[in-house]
Amino acid sequence: MAFLKSVIYVLVLGIAAHYIGEALPRRWFHFDRFPFATRKWEREGAVYESIKIQDWKDHVPDLSRVMKDMVPKRVGICPTSSEVWVLVSETCVAEFIHFALCIFSPGVYLFWKNSMGIFLACVVVFCNVPFILIQRYNRPTLIALARRLEKREERRRLRTAARLAATAPSPEQPAEQSEPESKGATT
Repeated sequence: MAFLKSVIYVLVLGIAAHYIGEALPRRWFHFDRFPFATRKWEREGAVYESIKIQDWKDHVPDLSRVMKDMVPKRVGICPTSSEVWVLVSETCVAEFIHFALCIFSPGVYLFWKNSMGIFLACVVVFCNVPFILIQRYNRPTLIALARRLEKREERRRLRTAARLAATAPSPEQPAEQSEPESKGATT
């Protein structure tokens, strides 16, 4: 019975975490502030390559593929900077939620007060840590992409504005007026 209660606890915790994560205001999460800011020792995510994260990160379950109310965790073919900034924000939320699941995992011990309860709590932590690492690995790349896209979008805006300015008549030049053709005066 303790095992069943523990499993139900973990399931309820996971389901609640999903809905809480979706409900949290994104303005609370800042990629450039603690705890989400990239630390120097992370070397813009490169430190995670030592555990070959680039090889396995796409093979872990992605809830956004199943739950249609979630933001898809993929960059499209022609993303805009605002779309990528949404993904940056989502990495912060996902990191927070998976960290919270780790924090609440010892609650399993309340239902199963022996070494198996401790073991199951450790399994919950072990299952959430890879998702935290993936968010910390992806975020610097997404931030760099968003900034590059912003620069590109700004260059396009400036080129478009310059093109429009070049084709518009300047206020100093009076519009050409055609002289009215005289219809031959009759005498």
